[in-house]
Amino acid sequence: LNGFLLLGFSDVRVLQILHFVVFLVIYLAALMGNLLIITALHTPMYFLLANLAFLDVSDSSVNAPKLLLGLLSQHRMISFNECILQMFLFHFIAGAMVVVLVVMAADRYIAIYKPLRYLTSMNRVVCMRLVTGAWLGGLAHSAVQIGLILQLPFCGPNILDNFYCDVQQVIKLACTDTYLVELLIFSNGGMLVIVMFIILLISYTIIFVKIKKHVTDGKRKALSTCGSQITVVCLQFTPCIFIYARPFRKLPMDKLASIIYTVISPMLNPIIYTLRNAEMKKAIRRLMSRILSWGKKL
Repeated sequence: LNGFLLLGFSDVRVLQILHFVVFLVIYLAALMGNLLIITALHTPMYFLLANLAFLDVSDSSVNAPKLLLGLLSQHRMISFNECILQMFLFHFIAGAMVVVLVVMAADRYIAIYKPLRYLTSMNRVVCMRLVTGAWLGGLAHSAVQIGLILQLPFCGPNILDNFYCDVQQVIKLACTDTYLVELLIFSNGGMLVIVMFIILLISYTIIFVKIKKHVTDGKRKALSTCGSQITVVCLQFTPCIFIYARPFRKLPMDKLASIIYTVISPMLNPIIYTLRNAEMKKAIRRLMSRILSWGKKL
């Protein structure tokens, strides 16, 4: 098998051009928004947020360029090796992102309940180790997924009704019984996502309930960031659970969920953090002032 044909969204040229313009704007907005967060924030408190922004940029850059190229040139073939690489990078980054979101929940707990120990407990070295652990976790998750797929024989149909290679649909094209592989991948991916989502919801619920009676100015700021994080968690996990935490069968809403998860979510995340966080707004205003002053000097 030399490669796969990605059907994308439509064969109508006018719709393809419209989709290209819309997704290009979304992709560029995601890049600019997340790069702005990475550039604007330098304090230890926002180190994890900057890493999440970097993951968003990486995540959107795995699938969006291929999507845009397919819409513009109508060349929708993807080689087998490129397909495997795309799946590996996608699940590598997604796995790391899940762990970073869990770490950010722990970060908010310490900021709210142990504010005097926060800078000691969550210093730069600790944050670096946690982020490294997140990347290693994502690597292990992706390696298991791809390792299972590479063992399958592909000799028949090569059409994927999507805009990128995804594990669920690729497995269904294998020329063998894939029940056991699907079960292992579900255990490695879908079940893990559900467990992580439940843990995060319980963690944030505990934080909200306990802090409700004792809100200070410092805790109010931490709680505001906490609200942004729970919004991002729901935005990330809801389409992810819909796609991966069910039997490997195609549903009409799959493409929409994939678009939300891979293209729209990376654009919305920086907007959510910016709108709900006063310090984020100040940091971005300072950065924009510097950029404008540099522009005037030039």
